[in-house]
Amino acid sequence: MVSLKDIQNARSLLRNVAVRTPLVLCKLPEDRQIFIKPENLQPVGSFKLRGAYNKISSLSAEERKRGVVAHSSGNHAQGVAFAARALGVKATIVMPSSAPKVKLDATRAMGAEVVLVGPASEDRIKKAEELERERGLVPVPPYNDEKIIAGQGTIGLEIFEDMAEVELVLVPVGGGGLISGVATAIKESNPQAKVIGVEPEFAADAQASLRSGQIQAISGESAARTAADGLRSQSIGEINFEHIRKYVDEIITVTEDEIRRAMRRLLFSGRVLAEPSGAVTTAAAMFHAEELPAGKTVAVLTGGNIEPQLFSEMILQTV
Repeated sequence: MVSLKDIQNARSLLRNVAVRTPLVLCKLPEDRQIFIKPENLQPVGSFKLRGAYNKISSLSAEERKRGVVAHSSGNHAQGVAFAARALGVKATIVMPSSAPKVKLDATRAMGAEVVLVGPASEDRIKKAEELERERGLVPVPPYNDEKIIAGQGTIGLEIFEDMAEVELVLVPVGGGGLISGVATAIKESNPQAKVIGVEPEFAADAQASLRSGQIQAISGESAARTAADGLRSQSIGEINFEHIRKYVDEIITVTEDEIRRAMRRLLFSGRVLAEPSGAVTTAAAMFHAEELPAGKTVAVLTGGNIEPQLFSEMILQTV
């Protein structure tokens, strides 16, 4: 299990690498309000830099010389590519051919070798494991890793430092690395605060896992139905599940329409650009208030790497 000390150590390592993002007030309908933690302000446009840099920094000189391999639908790819370039390490990234072009292009632009496979997460995992064996590369997992969790957990430390009286933290859930770290940091700093995960209804494996007490998987076909490409993991990691069971209070789901409406609210009310994966927490606050405890709320906005076409559709959507 990751400790608060592990997360504090990661924060020291990430100083002057990751942006210490602020809390931004966002007005919701009916005069309600929440605070947004805008991780779209990171150099790679998402929170993934935190975990990737913490992980690659922990590698030995011999491991760094071998190079690293990662599998990702987009944002972890950019985080690994950025961190590897900064640390002088060659990176190979396995990505789905269906990944947003903006994420593919950005990953290549940072010097990483991109290997394309099918849309299912199993396709990415299988190919990354194959490259690891064939080339002797060191894996940098997207979520099921304690160094990754500790890096992502620095978001929770920042939230608590900026708002010690926070009562509810909403966190997107894909593979579970982010919520594992944030929940650990928040609960170890303020046990009274609630941490609730949010995922698309088409990719509700984490909710099913938490409620059943066992890791549940969904099909790649189901996960592919959500526009939130960063949350299409078909199951959460075992290490992540340990943290979720210990620290997370509940996981709720949101619809595709709710996600798009939340993206518009963030842009026009909070002046914050969110990709679908990043907007799920605001969608939860807007449309599922009855499922959430009342109180001062922070919603983690994980990224803003949105395809131009999707952005255009979202702008033109009628409220």
